[in-house]
Amino acid sequence: MKKNLLEFITKIPKSDLHVHLDGSVRIETLIDLSKQQNLSLPSFTTAGLNELVFKDQYANLVEYLQGFGCVLPVMQTPENLERIGYEFAIDNINEGVCYVEVRFAPQLHINASQDIDQVLLSINKGLNKAKTEYNQRPEVKSKELPEFNYGIIACAMRFFGKGYSKFYDHFLEVHKHSSLNSIFAMASYELAKSCVHIRDKYAVPIVALDIAGAEAGNPPIHHKQAYHFAHENFMYTTVHAGEAWGPESIHQAVTELFPDRIGHGFYMFSKDKISDPKIQNQDAYINNLVQYIADKRITIEVCLTSNTQTIPTLKNIKDHSFAKMLTNHLSATICTDNRVVSKTNVTKELMLAIQNFNLTGAALKDVIVYGFKRSFYPGSYSEKRNYVKQIVERYELLEKHHAN
Repeated sequence: MKKNLLEFITKIPKSDLHVHLDGSVRIETLIDLSKQQNLSLPSFTTAGLNELVFKDQYANLVEYLQGFGCVLPVMQTPENLERIGYEFAIDNINEGVCYVEVRFAPQLHINASQDIDQVLLSINKGLNKAKTEYNQRPEVKSKELPEFNYGIIACAMRFFGKGYSKFYDHFLEVHKHSSLNSIFAMASYELAKSCVHIRDKYAVPIVALDIAGAEAGNPPIHHKQAYHFAHENFMYTTVHAGEAWGPESIHQAVTELFPDRIGHGFYMFSKDKISDPKIQNQDAYINNLVQYIADKRITIEVCLTSNTQTIPTLKNIKDHSFAKMLTNHLSATICTDNRVVSKTNVTKELMLAIQNFNLTGAALKDVIVYGFKRSFYPGSYSEKRNYVKQIVERYELLEKHHAN
């Protein structure tokens, strides 16, 4: 690859398997919708919001999450959700991302004007509109370019309290004599049941269940019933793990919830984050965990920029555990996490990986292809195989052209 590398990465077909919708709303749209609904913002200019909310760097995870508090209020009507879903898909299409799995927490958007069915149907309507428009282009219909497709991942919240949403306020009140952990578990189980029902009734491509939110102190095991229900009903699963808690969080996730993928997995190799005194041989513990994940081909959704912004100890991106993931031949794919909050896109993330981890040649191709092979593609297995084959052929064509 001797020609312009950025040009090559821009042209190749890309995927994004870990991206939050509420972290990827266009700033211009946020301002427009806030004005329409008389909602307050720290600033009503793009420059002002970039300075005050959507920064280049954040002090910690708490500051990073402040942006979501500005966005969620504009995501409370069917019309706004449809618009946001449509624009999200268009932004990905314009960047050459031809497959995306967008995730969000539907229960954060339930209110008097929309139930969970309406929330998911509205998002899907916007995404599908963009998909239909793009797939009618001559170069796509002729198979010169791959079609755009998408899946929806529903996030359950590890923790929620008063003020998170109308739904959660009501849920807490109804179950006020239950422990918080049991309430969180009930809410995630209810989400899993709703997603299976909506998927089957309306043919909405809800492809997976996830748990997100405050990781430390909120172990994944609380959501075991929800994940068991998802597995029973042939829904894929992923788990945020190893972003704000150590290897034990990842271990519990893969041995109790049996996910197909792990979100972040940053602390997978961090002995200093092991807190259980019963784990005396920490090297063996981590080695066994890594080998288990490798053998099971549990794919890690790596989010480089986001991790540098939310993990204060990560001063140099070259120290990111992605390097060890590559050394240990883990199945890993590069993702954005939040396109607007982190001011990034898939192209930027891939360039970071190439420039800082010598990700070239076969290793680069593997990471790109894993993003499609390990996706939760909503079609049949035969359709997925044909789609991946088209992706690989397109990649190899561009690779050959780029090398000349």
